[in-house]
Amino acid sequence: VQGLGLAVDNTEAQGVLSDDAITAADLSAGRWDGAEVRLWEVDWTAPANRRLVFRGSLGEVTLAQGAYRAELRGLAEALNRPQGRVYHARCSALLGDGQCRFDTGREGFSAEGVIASVAEGGARLELRGVPAHEAGWFAQGRIEFLDGAASGLTGWAKIDAMPRVGVRAVELWTAPGAAPAVGDRVRLVAGCDKRAETCRMKFLNFLNFRGFPHLPPEDWLIAPQANGGGR
Repeated sequence: VQGLGLAVDNTEAQGVLSDDAITAADLSAGRWDGAEVRLWEVDWTAPANRRLVFRGSLGEVTLAQGAYRAELRGLAEALNRPQGRVYHARCSALLGDGQCRFDTGREGFSAEGVIASVAEGGARLELRGVPAHEAGWFAQGRIEFLDGAASGLTGWAKIDAMPRVGVRAVELWTAPGAAPAVGDRVRLVAGCDKRAETCRMKFLNFLNFRGFPHLPPEDWLIAPQANGGGR
């Protein structure tokens, strides 16, 4: 469905797979999320006679009753994204991006390990061979899967603990689209909770901090003054 003006041209497509390059496993793992999509209307008797009727990207893909249903997001979908800068006490940058400028490849801020056990479809992992950082060092950090079915996928660590010597237990916010297996290698990147103190003390990167730590909180704005009046 094509909208008028700046209306978002979102639609969906349903069918079965007919291309060996697009596998069911890759779709389920999310490897095609955000892929560019072009929809043509073609005269099958003369394929050169065609016109472009839709251009956008691939959104959510679901499988139901043996058929795939894919959300198609039009080019105007980008207009739905928040624009501008948010003034908040915490940093608005992503660790290692162009605003943060911190090199996550620096020694001590990333490490590789091997999966020793897997639970909850990959949402809970026990790792061996990770250098002995203190517990919590990788919490809120990125985990990259280097081997196996989940190779190339990325997750985010919710909890980083050390239940026993030589073992690191990592709980992810969500399981990866493809389940990892024992023996697969992973790469952990140090986590950042976006607080000014963490930026200054853990990463020594306060010069690039993109938050406003001295802004008063919302409850301060509505709190009564000492004389009983509001601010």
